[in-house]
Amino acid sequence: MRIATWNVNSIRSRLDRVTAWLQRTGTDVLAMQETKVADAKFPVMDFEAIGYEVAFHGLNQWNGVAIASRVGLADVQTHFDEQPTWGDPPAAEARALGATCGGVRVWSVYVPNGRTLVDPHYLYKLDWLAALRNQAATWLEQDGEARIALLGDFNVAPLDEDVWDTSVFEGATHVSPPERDAFASLQEAGFAEVSRAHTPGAYTYWDYQRLRFPRNEGMRIDFALASPVLAERVLGAAIDRDERKGKGASDHVPVVLEVDA
Repeated sequence: MRIATWNVNSIRSRLDRVTAWLQRTGTDVLAMQETKVADAKFPVMDFEAIGYEVAFHGLNQWNGVAIASRVGLADVQTHFDEQPTWGDPPAAEARALGATCGGVRVWSVYVPNGRTLVDPHYLYKLDWLAALRNQAATWLEQDGEARIALLGDFNVAPLDEDVWDTSVFEGATHVSPPERDAFASLQEAGFAEVSRAHTPGAYTYWDYQRLRFPRNEGMRIDFALASPVLAERVLGAAIDRDERKGKGASDHVPVVLEVDA
């Protein structure tokens, strides 16, 4: 089974590219982030027309997550237990979506950006990652044989090699020790990041500004974390860098897993 994650940066703007990519690559399950559309306007029929069921959670033009599957889609959840809230009044944002697809429990996650190290959003980001870690550990405690994939834009570059120039990020989010520790805690809870070993030195995101993509000044912030049983079934992984090319591209590219599910 082929499972992928992709921050599409507006599904309505990227719809033709996403559906064409699904058909061309034969991907079975796609977790999407930053769909930027309320549920009432999600392009359901376009996915159904190419043979995919789709679950989605979007509240407005910000955030938003979705999962498209051609191998079944059941038990949809629009947030995980104890997911932190944001805003006034406080509410859970559209940042997590879970569904069972072909026997794999897939979660599409869009971790808060953090903005700056002194912004309240930074503390929200750390709380969000801590809550995800606790929930992920609980899932494994409840069923050590569960096949779970945490897929998405984590907005963390865990290693220095995950940014093109560490000096550019000095004093900034994404690379701070607390963020990196929070990401590591997910792995300490039993989830293995399964894409890096197959895609060494690769990036998944390039800003639209300052010719970042032509200069390959990128970041690796999109990941696939798998429960122990699922990790053993990962046959390979790839990052589809070509999807950053051409007109109308997202600033992120797909991360793809090949799984013996």
